[in-house]
Formats: sequence, structure tokens, C-alpha cells
Amino acid sequence: MAIDEQVADKITAMEVDQPLYDASHSVRGMRANTLLWLRWMMISSQLIAVFVVGVVFKFPVPMIESLSLVAIGAISNLFLRFRSVSTSRLDGGTVTLYLAFDIFQYSGLLFLNGGLENPFVIQLLIPVMIAATTLNKSNTLILGGLVVVTASFLVDFHYPLPWSPDNPINLPILYTISIWISMMVGLVFMGIYAFRVSNEARSLSTALAATELVLAREQHLSDLDGLAAAAAHELGTPLSTISVVSRELERELPEDSPYRSDVELLSSQAKRCRDILGKLSSLGNEQGGPMRTVKLSDMIEELVDPHRNFGINITVEQHSSLGKDTQMPELSRLPGVLYGLANLIENAVDFARSEVNVVLAWDEDAIIVKILDDGPGFSETVADKLGEPYVTSRQQRIKADGPAVEGGGLGLGIFIAKTLLERSGATMNFGNRGGSIRGADVTIAWNRERICVPD
Repeated sequence: MAIDEQVADKITAMEVDQPLYDASHSVRGMRANTLLWLRWMMISSQLIAVFVVGVVFKFPVPMIESLSLVAIGAISNLFLRFRSVSTSRLDGGTVTLYLAFDIFQYSGLLFLNGGLENPFVIQLLIPVMIAATTLNKSNTLILGGLVVVTASFLVDFHYPLPWSPDNPINLPILYTISIWISMMVGLVFMGIYAFRVSNEARSLSTALAATELVLAREQHLSDLDGLAAAAAHELGTPLSTISVVSRELERELPEDSPYRSDVELLSSQAKRCRDILGKLSSLGNEQGGPMRTVKLSDMIEELVDPHRNFGINITVEQHSSLGKDTQMPELSRLPGVLYGLANLIENAVDFARSEVNVVLAWDEDAIIVKILDDGPGFSETVADKLGEPYVTSRQQRIKADGPAVEGGGLGLGIFIAKTLLERSGATMNFGNRGGSIRGADVTIAWNRERICVPD
């Protein structure tokens, strides 16, 4: 009994009340060291541009004012350097403030040096590109709006473009407006592209991290058999001592002793404990055991049983091309397979109106599990993306015996299930049932050699 309680405590300790991953709390920001180096590169390019134009080409650049703005940018970066640890991650608001400062600082340089006529005006888009790859949508839109405002101001309000006094240049206003339009187009397309690419990378990274966490939890459950075997081994010696002592007491006590029934009870319970420990010892046996192998039908029944009391009729069908007397395949009890199938069955129950049908089929080469429900099926909008992270159509759950229950999901369930099952060698197909019956049809197939226990 003590061993059972210890195992139960281990399982309870691994249960987590919080969701596996919450996308609303995903980290958006930037390492301080990364922002420092990017800003130093921008400041260096500004300094080089002012030096080359004013000193090398000897164009009439307002040197004092321009160098003062470059110095202000350098001072702000030194402030960031000494205020933050280089390895720390800045929050999105802080990064937005620094990038907004850079937009105003560089707009000041452009104001002094020709406005949008300056060929270096393209650098005004750099803060928005940085924001699109590291910050959320709202912060990116704020910075994009600042660029629109400052660029619009610089169309007509600016000092003349530094140029040779002997050959002055006068650009028509239509050309300046064309530059403004091209900047706005570039701002939109560059921002959307950078945001989409970085967002997909973040989504995939966090989804893979969630998958690894699920694998770790399931592996802990699988390792409980080793824990039980170790406990059985450690308890074997003291239990043998108890058995020997109880038998000696039983022989020494007279038949009419009031303690004889207690000693007989102690002896029988010690024998029972030895039988339990014998079963637990087999859990760590590498050649097999009840925790390492399981019949296909038993595994499906184990996964289906928790969902039978929620108003959904769940049936399990068995089909074999090897004849009626063929033996049910035995599978290795892989944590990934258990979790993946459980997740798919739970999804089917959630979306089913009244019935879920699990079909088991096997022959000499393959094992197939089909999970069918009579729900709305997979919508066309998500059908081509099933298996990717954060793809979900879970808006409400419809039950036959009750009202619709609002619910939501992160779209990680099918992604995790597909990842785990494919790691076990399975191939998966998501589709909808044909004919007059509506509902989803999920097919999982294994090569028998990959998943079955050798005979």
C-alpha cells in the first residue's frame, strides 16, 4: 500500500493546473546587447556620412548641428549601455522608446541635410524593420506611424540638400513626393514581410518547446515503472524478514492463543505484499511487462474510457485481413503514441455531435487507426494547414444533450499529436467523411515492424 501511495504521489506531483503554453505571454523584446550594436551601427553610418559629405566632398553641411545630433544619439546609446546589463532582455515598450528616439534623431539630421531629397533617407525605415522582427504588432504600428509623420513633414520642411555651390541642384516637388510614396510602399511591404517571417519563426519555436515539454512529462510517467521496480527491490529484504518472523511466531504460538489470528493475518498480508512486489519487479524488466507493452485494443479502450460519460457514444471496431482468429497486435507502450492518440480522440469527442467511432485495422504489414466523428469536420480554411502550430478552428463545443459550450484553443493540440506520432513512424491523413455523413476523418498508419513488439 505504501508503494501504491508513493507512485500516486509521483503522478499527482507531475500534474499541472496551468496550460502547457500561453501565446498571450510569449516574450517579445530584444537583448540589450543586440539593440546596442544595431544603434552603434546606425550612429557610425551617420557620422561617416556627415564626414564624407562635409570634409571629403566639401559640401556645405551644417557640421556643428549635424555632429551635435549624432552626439546625442551616441549619448543615448551610452545611457542604454550603462543602464542595462548587456545580456538582459529589454521589454517591448523600452525597445519602442529607443527606436522612436532614433526616428526623431535621424529625422533631425535629414531636416538639416535636404529632407527626403537626401539619398540616405532610406535609413529612416531601419527602426521599423527592427520593430517588425522583434516587437508585437501594436509597437510596430506606432513606430511606422512616426515614420509616416516625420517623412511627410520632411517633404516640404527642410534645409537645402548639401551640394556643390558651383553646380546647385533643384529637385522638383513631384520627385520628392515620389520618394515619399516609394518610402510608404517600402515601409508597408517591408514591415509586413519582416513581421510575418519572424512571427512564424517564433510560433514554430514555442510550439516545438511545448512539444518537448509534453515529451518530458510523458517520459516521466513511463519511467514510473523503473521507480516501482526499484522500490520493490529495496522493500524485498525487510519484507522477507517480516515473513520469516511471522512464520516463526505462528509455529511457537499455541492454537488457543489470542494473538494467533493476528500473527496469521500478518503472515497472509506479508505474502500478499510479496506477490505485489513480484508484479512491480517486472515493470523494470527490459524484455517487457505490463507497463512496456499493450494490446492495441486495450490501449484504445484505456484512452477512450475517460470520455464515455459526456453524452457522446464512442464505439471501437476491429478489422483484420488475417482472419477472425488472428491475435490482436501488441504495441510498445511509447509515451508519444499514447499522448498523440489521446489528443486526437479528445478532439473528436469535443467536436462530435453524438458519436465517435474508432476503427482498428491491421494486416501483416501495417496497423491503422481511424478516428471518425459526426461533427462539423475540418473547415476549408484550416484543412491545408492542419499539423502546423497555432492553427485552430475551435470556437465552440456542441453536445447532443446540452447547449454549446464556448471554448478556445491555441492550435497546438494537433501539431503536438502529429509531431509525436510521426516520431513513432506513423503517417497521418486529415480529412472529412464522405457521403451524407458529416464529420472529421483522421487516419494514423504505422509500418507493423516499427510499432509492434516482436513475436
